[in-house]
Amino acid sequence: MINESKLVEKAHSYFVNQNYTEALFLYSQLSSNFPHNKEYQIYPLLCDIATEDNEKGQSLFDYFSVEKDTNLEHAIKYTQDIISAYDGDSDKLMNIMKDISVQTQESLEAINYDDFNKLINSRGSFRTAYEDIMFSTKVAISSKEQFFEFVQQLIDNDFDSTAYKYLDGYNQFFTYDSKIEDFYKRLEIKNDNINQ
Repeated sequence: MINESKLVEKAHSYFVNQNYTEALFLYSQLSSNFPHNKEYQIYPLLCDIATEDNEKGQSLFDYFSVEKDTNLEHAIKYTQDIISAYDGDSDKLMNIMKDISVQTQESLEAINYDDFNKLINSRGSFRTAYEDIMFSTKVAISSKEQFFEFVQQLIDNDFDSTAYKYLDGYNQFFTYDSKIEDFYKRLEIKNDNINQ
């Protein structure tokens, strides 16, 4: 049986480290094993672009990784539009991407990490504070330490699918290290225990 999240993590790791042939192989596996997952169909296209132009591919990957958690359908459509409209004008593409990045940040309803910690204190627990905001607001993470602390709390409080989302969405910004792998292992062990 395929461990989907592990395969995604490994493929992303290859992509971020510019090993596009290996990344493409794993993304293709994901696409064929999970044909209804539209997200997985985007990654091989990003590998093609990155193989031709590393900077463009990495920028588009970063955009897609962040935007898909806000609105997957929009992220897919916009990414496909950029890929199909790409006509060799790298300045034009980079300007589109900068515009997208600014729009994403401006439109994102977010609470910064320090304010979220104040909310935890006033509500008495991480679980209660996070339940208050989970459907309306994202927590804006601005450092590796905040990211690790936040994911740790998500796992400790059984927000496992959200922890996976944050790990999958942010780990390319905080270079893959043993701490990220430890989080995935903890989640895997918890899932195995549930499935027994």
